[in-house]
Order: sequence, then C-alpha cells, then structure tokens
Amino acid sequence: MQRRGESKQPTKGQRTSGPKARKAPTARVSTADLQQQVAALTRELKEACEQQTATSKVLKVISSSPGKLEPVFNAMLEDATRICEAKIGVLYLRDGDGVRAVAATHDAPPAYVEARKQMGWEKNLPPDGVIRRAATTKQVAHVTDIRELQSYRERHPLTVVSVELGEFRTVLAVPMLKDDELIGVITLNRQEVRPFTDKQIELVKNFAAQAVIAIENTRLLNELRQRTDDLTEALDQQTATSEVLKVISSSPSDLRPVFQSMLENSVRICEAKFGQMFLCEGDKVRPVAYFNVPAALVRWDEERGAFQPSAKGGLMRAILSKNVLRIDDFMSEQPSNPVVKLGGARSYIAVPMLKENELVGVIAIYRQEVRPFTEKQIDLVQNFATQAVIAIENARLLNDLNKLNQQLEQRVADQVGEIERMGKLRRFLPPQVADLIVASGAEKQLEGHRREITALFCDLRGFTGFSESSDPEDVMALLREYHAAIGRIINNYGGTLERYAGDGVMVVFNDPIPVDNPALQAVRMAIDMRAAIGELIEKWRKLGHDIGFGIGIAHGFATLGTIGFEGRFDYAAIGTVSNVASRLCDEAKPGQILISPRVLMAVEDAISVEPVGEFKLKGISRPLATYNVLSAVSVKI
Repeated sequence: MQRRGESKQPTKGQRTSGPKARKAPTARVSTADLQQQVAALTRELKEACEQQTATSKVLKVISSSPGKLEPVFNAMLEDATRICEAKIGVLYLRDGDGVRAVAATHDAPPAYVEARKQMGWEKNLPPDGVIRRAATTKQVAHVTDIRELQSYRERHPLTVVSVELGEFRTVLAVPMLKDDELIGVITLNRQEVRPFTDKQIELVKNFAAQAVIAIENTRLLNELRQRTDDLTEALDQQTATSEVLKVISSSPSDLRPVFQSMLENSVRICEAKFGQMFLCEGDKVRPVAYFNVPAALVRWDEERGAFQPSAKGGLMRAILSKNVLRIDDFMSEQPSNPVVKLGGARSYIAVPMLKENELVGVIAIYRQEVRPFTEKQIDLVQNFATQAVIAIENARLLNDLNKLNQQLEQRVADQVGEIERMGKLRRFLPPQVADLIVASGAEKQLEGHRREITALFCDLRGFTGFSESSDPEDVMALLREYHAAIGRIINNYGGTLERYAGDGVMVVFNDPIPVDNPALQAVRMAIDMRAAIGELIEKWRKLGHDIGFGIGIAHGFATLGTIGFEGRFDYAAIGTVSNVASRLCDEAKPGQILISPRVLMAVEDAISVEPVGEFKLKGISRPLATYNVLSAVSVKI
C-alpha cells in the first residue's frame, strides 16, 4: 500500500524489482552469439562451396583430358594452394627409392627453384622432412615450423634451401596411395607459421585420391589404346600375309601377281607412298614390280632396263651389306638421285631378299615426307621379302623340291651332330684341342706324341694356411675369382690348360696349336697374370688374407696326349719340362716369375731379368740357374 506523498517512479539509483528488469542483459548476449554463429556458418559455407567448386573443376579436367595427367595435376595444385592459403604446391611421383616432381605452382622464389635444380635432391631427402615421412609412414605429415626440425639444425641441404631460399615455415605433405602402395606425395608450403586446418588437410587428401584415380585411369587408357593399336596392326599384317600366301598358292609359276601383291601390301601397311621390287641379274638389277610409282620414275626405269646401281645409292648399299638399309631423309643425302628428283622420295627403306645369304633381289618402299619407318614395319617388309624368295624358289625349283629338302635335312643333321660332338669335347678338353679334332674330323691328335713345349706353372703362396683357417665358402669364393682372372688371360694368349688342382694351374704352349716362340708367349702371359693377380691380392689383404702369387716357366720336350677314362679325359704333358716348371714355381717368392736358362735364351732380348742363383730342384740331378722376370723392355712383350 502506497504511503501518502510517495512517488510511484523509482528514485535515481534505485533498482526496480520484477522479472522484466533481469531479461535485458540476456537479450544482448544472445544476439552476439547469434551473430558469431551466423558468421561461422557463412565461412563454413563459403569454404564448402570453394572445395566443392575445386573438386568439380578437377573432375571436369580429368574427364576432358583422358590420358593426359599434366593439366589434372596443375588444376589440383592450383586449387589446393589457393583454398588452403599456401604459397607453393608441388606434386611428386614415386621414382624408385626417391621422388620426382611432375607439377608445381609458379610462385616459388627463383633462387630456391635454381638451387633445387642443381642439388639433385630427389633421392637425398632429410629423414625428418615431410616428404620422407609421408612416403615412409603413408600418413599425412604436418610440420608447423620447419626451422625447428633437426635436419635444419644439422644443415641438411634440402631443409636449409627450403628455409633460407624458399622462406618456408609451415609445410604439409599428403601421400597418394593405391592399395596402400605409395604413388606420390602432394606438398603445400606456407611462408609463415600457420598450421593447416583439418578441413584443409581433408581437402588435400581428397585431391590426392583424385590424382591416384587419374593416374590409374590414364594407365588403363594408354594400355587399352596400345593394345588396340597392336591388335589393329597385327590384324592388318596377318591379313596382308594371308593375301600374299593365297596369291603364292594360286600362282606357283607366275610370279608377277605375287610380287604385285607383296608390294601393294608393304606400301599400304607401312603407310608409304610408293614401292619397287628388283631382282638381281649378275651384277645388275631389273625392276619387276611397281606400286603407285610416279610416272616419270617409271619411264626412267623402263628406258634403262636392267642396270648396275650407283655405288653410293641406297640400292647398292643394301646389296653390298645384305642388311636392311633405312634412310630417314633421302633428299638430304642424295638430292640428285633419280628416286628423289623424279619420285620425291624422302624416308626410304631397302630390304634385301636373301636365299641362304645369297642376294635374290631388293624390295624398296618410299615416303614423300620425312617420317622414319618403324621396326615393326621393317619386320613386315622383311617377312614379305622372305616370302618372295620362297615364291621364286617354288617357281624355279618345283620339280627338285623333294630332293632339296632331303639335302637340307641331312645338312641340318650333320650340323647338329657336329655341335653335339663339339659340346662333348669342350667339356673335357681344352678349347684348342676340341677345335682341332672337330676341324680334322679325326682323333689322331689325341694320341700320344712328343713335342718341344713351354710349360708354365703357377699357384698361390699361403693358400694352404688360408684354406685351413677359413670357411669353405670363403675358400671357394677366392678360388672362383682367381680362376676367372687367370682363365681369361690363358684364353687371350692361346695357352692350352693342361690341368688345374686347387690353386695350382699348368699351361702348355706349342701343342696342339704350334706357336712361333712358345717361351716368349708364356712369359708375356706370366707378366699379365702377375699384374692381374696382384690386384686381387691387394683386395684379399684388405680382407685379412696373407696370400701371394708365384710362377715358374720351363722349356723342353714332353710327351703329350689324353689320359683318363671313358666319360672323362684330360690332356696331359709328361716330361721333365713339366716337373721343372712346377719346381720353379715352388721356389718362386710372392710376385716372382722364375724362368729356366732355356727360356731366357728365347726371350732375353725382350725382357729384363735378374739372376736369383742356382736351385737344387727335386728330381733334377744338377743345380739349375734361375732368373726372375722383372719387366718387358720391348714392344714385342
């Protein structure tokens, strides 16, 4: 109840009571929140529209550029860089153990671009860099500030260039995966420290997936195109071959339709302009078929008839070499040639028609533009050339075909028998012996005979100790290296490998193949052996093996022939000369080549030696003066 004199309005500073006075602040807060929510939703809607527009753009590029990846990659990088507010975007494809940049935006600092070109960085990525991490883990790699990476502190070249020349700070790498296999990586770079948002990362992941789809579609499309082209080409060639064979079977004695069909199909399938076929008549050739040849060139050929080709012309070059001649631009080589002047020939092939390596004729086809013929096209014309020879032989030797087949069968059987015999002999005998036996057609060379020879014996110093203290696998590996090295040298010098046992090897000169100076040949080979094995010894020493190499050479008479049993024969040299070479090898210190006086007499003008004294050799009654070969002193060595 209001007292008298009191006003109904509140006094200054007095709060009013009731619910309405408490609602006003709440209304102001709700409006601000609503405005913030509207702004956030607007940004999200704008971002979603941008992403959807970018995705749609990329899909349009993919659909409009089948088989072409460059515009797809460029569109992806452009949109990803723009929407994600990055400075530079790069798309890499996997290349062996590294990556290869195939697309990039064009905003990188020039100094950075030039440095990347020169440093060959693709296979030297820093271990903590985003590209390596994304490629290794197959997960997104995101670095807020690459200045904080250990590779930058350790001055890895790529990280230093990225920071100091590219001015990169925040970087993102998203792997491109197909069935969990790495295809490539997309990277985005900012020049300020500002992490990428989850939505931006999802957008780049979406682009990475689209890039993989585009790559796979391009691969499948290119494969399909190639298969279609191959099938079409194969079908054309098969059809042409079938047509030619039908003409051959229907014209066993008339060759003109056969030649014409071959020439027409060769020109058509090879996409040429015109063609000619020539047959050989002694040292001349005669044109026997034309297809689409310019009239002026036909008149020229008809007027001269059979002719001897120019020494420098393409026809003669194919005749002399008996190989396919391909000239990419005939006009630039021989502008005055009638085929060029009258026929306008540019690209050209001449395919010889051969019968048992004897020239029968030539097929020549021409283009009037510079467009080289492919290998497949050349193979087709070669096939027609073979069929032409068959047709000629069928027409000329129809009555003698059965007899010729019998002769050819016998010749093939003889050759097969000889090959089998040679293979068997080479398994057990030195190459020279096997070749001599096959060439002579007899086995008398295997019988025992006496001849003056030079014998060389070599082995490894310290091999016994090495083999006793080493694993068998290491011993076998060393022997393989050793035998391979000296085996090549023995073959180069034509030595006859008498035998080898472990590290010991004996080589004979002057039997069964005579040598003018067998002692000189043996010393020459020994010098090369010492050099070659010396390199291996240095390698073995690094592995902890103390091994040396010595050689002994002697000259004298010996009895030579086969020893052994059926299924396994060896060629042996029996005599004092073999023993002396072996004993000299035993006395040789590492790196020495010890020779007997008789060897020295044969080579003293060609080598430098030093006397090493007289040795009492086992099995030799008197001491033997011995010399060590130092080096060659003449070009004869």
